[in-house]
Parts: sequence; structure tokens; C-alpha cells
Amino acid sequence: MLTTLKSMMRDEEGATMVEYGLLVALIAMVALVAVTQLGKNLSTVFSTVAGSV
Repeated sequence: MLTTLKSMMRDEEGATMVEYGLLVALIAMVALVAVTQLGKNLSTVFSTVAGSV
């Protein structure tokens, strides 16, 4: 049993999955901010074009 616990302590697979999860969450947040900003900019452009027509 002690050997099993030691091997589990050395196993880094769980930590790697957590790191990948955090990385995916960070990428998703950056994408969300970028899409939101792009939407605001496009709205401004369309309003300007509609006003000039």
C-alpha cells in the first residue's frame, strides 16, 4: 500500500490535466474578450455607414 501511495505522489498526470484545463480557460476568456470587442467595433462601423447613407 505504501508503494501505491508513493507512485501516486509521483504521478503528474492529474497536474498536467489541470494545467491544460487552465490553459483552455485562458484561451476561451481571451477569445470572448476579442469577439466582444470586435462586435462593438463592427456595430460602430455599421452605425456610421447607416448614418451616411
